[in-house]
Amino acid sequence: MSRRAVVIGAGLAGMLAAAVLSDAGVDEVIVLDRDELPDGPQDRRGLPQGRHAHLLMDGGARALEELLPAADLRKRLLAAGAHEISLSNGMLALTSEGWLRRWRHEGPVMITCSRALLDWVVRSAVLDRTSVHVRRAAVVGLTGSLARVDGVRLATPGGDTDLPADLVVDASGRGTRVVGWLDRLGLTGVRERTVDAGLVNATRIYRMPEGAERFPLTVVQSDPYASRPGRSAMVMPIEGGRWLVSCGGTRGGEPPADPEGFLRYTLSVRDSIVGRLVSGAEPLTDVHLSRSTSNVRRYLERAPRWPEGFTVIGDALGTFNPAYGQGMSVAAFGARVLARELERAEPTAPGLGRRVLRGAARAVDAAWSSAISQDIHYPEVRGGRPGVADRVVGAYARRMMRAATGSYPAARAVWDVTSMRTPATRMFRPGTVLAVLAGSPLPPSDEPPLTPSERALLERLDRTGG
Repeated sequence: MSRRAVVIGAGLAGMLAAAVLSDAGVDEVIVLDRDELPDGPQDRRGLPQGRHAHLLMDGGARALEELLPAADLRKRLLAAGAHEISLSNGMLALTSEGWLRRWRHEGPVMITCSRALLDWVVRSAVLDRTSVHVRRAAVVGLTGSLARVDGVRLATPGGDTDLPADLVVDASGRGTRVVGWLDRLGLTGVRERTVDAGLVNATRIYRMPEGAERFPLTVVQSDPYASRPGRSAMVMPIEGGRWLVSCGGTRGGEPPADPEGFLRYTLSVRDSIVGRLVSGAEPLTDVHLSRSTSNVRRYLERAPRWPEGFTVIGDALGTFNPAYGQGMSVAAFGARVLARELERAEPTAPGLGRRVLRGAARAVDAAWSSAISQDIHYPEVRGGRPGVADRVVGAYARRMMRAATGSYPAARAVWDVTSMRTPATRMFRPGTVLAVLAGSPLPPSDEPPLTPSERALLERLDRTGG
């Protein structure tokens, strides 16, 4: 008997889910997206954060390689111009507790490139090696009943039409309408929570200056504990010999969209290094703003009933402040849960959709907790304020980060969790706790840990007199 699966959304989560379903032997896999997908690495409307900084953490990259082992995605991305950056020595990072030192030890890596490039490489890899079909279509609902979803409803010029399916996967991202769709089937009362620090992202692309090819990724992070709006700036290398420069400001500290104001903003954050670097670089684009940054959690896995033939992964289940670089990795983790469940059971097996939902929710919860534990401390945040437990965890996190500025064991624990290679419980292992209690054996640094050649390059590029 022929089986059909429909995946809603052609972003990272959707294409990975489609690859998993094809590998599991589903006869027909159709991916639906309301956008006309570009033929190359180009931005598209359906990704509101697509133009801004995206980091593929080590844990997420490993999940991608596990899901598409024959595609050699890491090699493809690097061949297309992406950069592989070590968290231990390839990055300059000013945290809320000071500058992190750079160590000679190898550590976890992250991949930096434009989101458009990453999506295109993954989409090409999936379409090249599977029989997955992508169609442009707007999904307006689910068909079936509370007992079983049996397809999706599409908006067409002649009126709505139904597309039957044995399994439907919602990977439609931040803009999902899943709660309303389920409500129309009779599943009501799904709890949703939003924590919104009012973050606005502003991004501009620059030509990478001559000689800056090996300059480290540089980030001046917001300080959520300073009782004032958060303000951050980052410069990271992407494909095509370019720098992606992104600023972020929470409510009351938002970056502007005009070029002069953008540069002033990069110079006004806690350290002016990003502004000094780009003051001597050639801009290639206008400044692009985005306000679609809130943390949103849909607790679908807690619903008392769940229809067969339907599941949800990726941003449709939970979205996070993009400043923390978790979304793409969480999408990959959700697709990996789907793959593991399909190894144990048929796509139409009873309870499969709910098992996938609950497994994907565990990865979402870890990222959610990490994101809101910081966002709730910003002034003017909407959707939550820190309670006693939050303040205790926050105090420990600050002490840990303070230790990480000069303690390799503490820094290694931070990298492992940040890179999403290990769960947050890594921070509470006995060795890590001892490192936190001991603190940093080195004094804090007021200056970024630049090599002599990097300092010379910064001085050459600086047009601010800083």
